[in-house]
Amino acid sequence: MAQYAVLIYAADAAHGDNASPEELEGHERHARELEEAGCMTAAFALESIATATSIRGDAVTDGPFLEGKEVVAGFHIIEAPDLDEALRIAGRNPVTQYGVGVEVRPVAGSFVREPVTR
Repeated sequence: MAQYAVLIYAADAAHGDNASPEELEGHERHARELEEAGCMTAAFALESIATATSIRGDAVTDGPFLEGKEVVAGFHIIEAPDLDEALRIAGRNPVTQYGVGVEVRPVAGSFVREPVTR
């Protein structure tokens, strides 16, 4: 099975202060559905863009790499037999109903280190 990154776009963080309880529940329900279907291999919600620091060359600046109306608020990795199925899965993401969307891209390679416990 191929892996696809689903980049989730929003005005800020996926679980930001502006998210309604209904929106948050929709995200949680969607994540449970993907997990139960066995197609999601990893998921990450990102903090607010206010916490972002960008590096370009030798310059380090506060804020996101690109200024825009929408930013990547989180992402997850899914497994699907082909792009059509990946698009079907990603299209069920609740953000697509709130005026923003998702981007689906094939994963060229991956590595996930197990967290260090002390």
